[in-house]
Amino acid sequence: MAPPSPDIAALQRQIGAAIQAGRDNEAGQLWQRLLDIDPGNPKALFALSQRAFRAGDLQRARALLERLVTADGRDQQQWINLAVVCRGLRDDEGEAAALTGALTVDPTDMLAQLLRGDLFERQGRRHEAARAFGAAAMAAPPLDQVDPSLRPLLERALAFQDGYQREYGAYLDAHLAPLLGELKSEPLGRFRDAVDIMFGRKRRYDPQPALFYYPGLAPVTFFDERALFPWIDELEAQTDAIRAEFLAALDAEQGFVPYLSYPPDQPHFQFAQLNNSPDWSAYHLIEQGRVVPEHAARCPATMAALARLPQPRQLNRTPSAMFSLLKPHTRIPAHTGVSNVRLVGHLPLILPGDCHLRVGNDVRAWEMGKAWVFDDTIEHEAWNDSDRLRVVLIFDVWHPHLSEAERAMVSALADGIHAFGAGAGGFEL
Repeated sequence: MAPPSPDIAALQRQIGAAIQAGRDNEAGQLWQRLLDIDPGNPKALFALSQRAFRAGDLQRARALLERLVTADGRDQQQWINLAVVCRGLRDDEGEAAALTGALTVDPTDMLAQLLRGDLFERQGRRHEAARAFGAAAMAAPPLDQVDPSLRPLLERALAFQDGYQREYGAYLDAHLAPLLGELKSEPLGRFRDAVDIMFGRKRRYDPQPALFYYPGLAPVTFFDERALFPWIDELEAQTDAIRAEFLAALDAEQGFVPYLSYPPDQPHFQFAQLNNSPDWSAYHLIEQGRVVPEHAARCPATMAALARLPQPRQLNRTPSAMFSLLKPHTRIPAHTGVSNVRLVGHLPLILPGDCHLRVGNDVRAWEMGKAWVFDDTIEHEAWNDSDRLRVVLIFDVWHPHLSEAERAMVSALADGIHAFGAGAGGFEL
């Protein structure tokens, strides 16, 4: 008969006493005894991996950390330690996988994003490095509040970002120069200001788009001047036909996806509750500038109505159009859009009541048969407080105060952004 296992609690007390007395070798032996009788013990695996790392035995440290993240893995520091060991072993693939693990636990972890950016920079993947360093900068406190041991890495990341932005701006300046020359007689001052603001060469003011700010466009919440949108009456007249196509698609029960689907290692911020949730879903007709063929084929009247709109062309970004479904008692949290060069339109299709949209300080209820257009770079949120489904057709249109020349330049800018990232396999910033 096998002897009884030692009392794990008593063994842990012995370890604590050895550590407190400074008997390091004894503590190490006791940690190993604890691991022998409890192979998945997280504290033992962590302590022994630290001892192996300090002793320069990276292979043993890695083996222990891999056991640790398999047994536990709920603390991003476990994954970060594994990434550091893999880096010491010159295993880029293992390092990348460990950093993904850390960021899956906490997508906003500054150190993990810094280490990911550092890995991408070493690999020559400058676009991805800029994205990771940018995420780290967003998560970082003021520099004077950063742990002194991390400050040099953060400072280097910020310096990388600064240089990257200058290179990016210079590239787009050269890319746009020929068309600017052709349009030199056109009033493109606002466009030039927009590019300067994009790269930090000038200060950005309200509204607050996440990506691209175009100066000189008044921060209007809802555009009530219908004369700016001569197509709106014709669109509203198609409400019944568009609703019928939506209902047919809904009956088919195919093609509806969560409105938001962030990877687990990317920050979700205020959208954590709705990420990958059917409570807010979409049936895409045009997604990031590309028609969804099977959906478009089911909705010919809707697609014909959309084709008559002044849809913005920004490669891999716009236009977009979809049926947006908001389930009962669901709230979309406050957020802002990416650029004020395009406005967002809504055509309501199913309205159960108690459904509202707030844009800035302006709160409105949808009205059947009436479309509206608003600037989504102004903070906005929506909610359905009813007991039934709410459905609207969402679509993009150019801001009506942009000239044809300005629209051409914005489209050219999007082409340049795509070309700049083409070396990263289609990576988009």
